[in-house]
Amino acid sequence: MSLLLFTMFASHSVFILLFYGLVAIEAQMSTPSAAPIVASCASKSNTSCEDCLQNVTCLWCMPTKQCLDYPVKNILPPSSVCPLKEVRWGLCWVNFQILIITLSVLAGVFLIVLFVCCLCCCRRRGTRNDDDDDDVRQQQQTRARNSRQKQRREEMQLRHDKIRQKYGLTKDNPYSRMDDKK
Repeated sequence: MSLLLFTMFASHSVFILLFYGLVAIEAQMSTPSAAPIVASCASKSNTSCEDCLQNVTCLWCMPTKQCLDYPVKNILPPSSVCPLKEVRWGLCWVNFQILIITLSVLAGVFLIVLFVCCLCCCRRRGTRNDDDDDDVRQQQQTRARNSRQKQRREEMQLRHDKIRQKYGLTKDNPYSRMDDKK
């Protein structure tokens, strides 16, 4: 239960973080400006993080205060460009390294939860099939037990009838013993 609550909290936190990032980027893109943003990222160096990140293709390196083009060929910017914990992209207050770690942990938790759910569903389905098989098997055993009991009753009845006939105690005998009736 606590894992589920943690997963929900973490996924909501990441969703809110990404939502605010997208809203900020959308707001930056939708603000009408007199001149379109054509300047390269390098021209925004030694300014501020907010100025640099107005262009979504730029990343900001905190210690060097450089605005750099995002290395598109690499998924993560190499440490030769800037240490990963000092890189800002999208929003100035979002640490890129923590964002990557958070997203990977959430993806791992999501995959584990998905695996556990699939495992539970398969186990339930298997249990239901086993229960159905057990019910059918139990019904067959009950029928077999009832038929054996019926056969034993018939055999016992035949033995009793033979004994009654031997001693003249058959029911259709007119000279049968009379029960005490009061």
